[in-house]
Amino acid sequence: MTADQVITVHGDTELIARAGHLFAGTQREFVCAARDLDTWSQPEARQAISRRMRGADTSGITVDKLVSPVALADEAARSHLREVAARGARVRISSAPLPHETIIIDRRVMILAGRGAPGMREFTVTTSPVLVDGVYSLFRAAWETATDLAAYLRGDVPHLDADSRAVLRALGAGYTDESAARQLGLSLRTYRRRVAELMATLEADSRFQAGVRAGELGLTG
Repeated sequence: MTADQVITVHGDTELIARAGHLFAGTQREFVCAARDLDTWSQPEARQAISRRMRGADTSGITVDKLVSPVALADEAARSHLREVAARGARVRISSAPLPHETIIIDRRVMILAGRGAPGMREFTVTTSPVLVDGVYSLFRAAWETATDLAAYLRGDVPHLDADSRAVLRALGAGYTDESAARQLGLSLRTYRRRVAELMATLEADSRFQAGVRAGELGLTG
């Protein structure tokens, strides 16, 4: 592909045929953000990409994979992500909404998976520096607030009931204690007690830190 080129392909087979060589050409960094693990319609497609990656000299290559909690819906998906991490990739779980799948290779090539059934999915491939850098910046912002896969699966994420989440949302919205208590139907004293309990659960020293910690752990959804 030439600089700034944008091409559109349809389905796994055409993507691998026209852009599969880009995976093997990875030299420094391979990052991926995906809502779930259902981008590829056929197991052969994922296997073909994996073979290309393994066929390249991957020493010194950073691999970062960011997925949403829905990607952990079944044990097969969890096992796949554990295997990816065991091979040296860094895997994090994001509480922020993610696209169907976005792949960026060496900050020079980007592959975007569109909506639709996997078998008919449209993929956009671009080398436009402006587009690649913009999406890469968004990826890094989401990455910094995500939770490491191992910590997420260990259950290090505190459980918050519906009432606690409502208090957390009120904190995030910046309401005064009086306004938040009124909207939640609580007395001011009860609301403040729940805020204190929430901060203790999240091991936060301030309300702001509690909001940041909740975002890191994906508790604000």
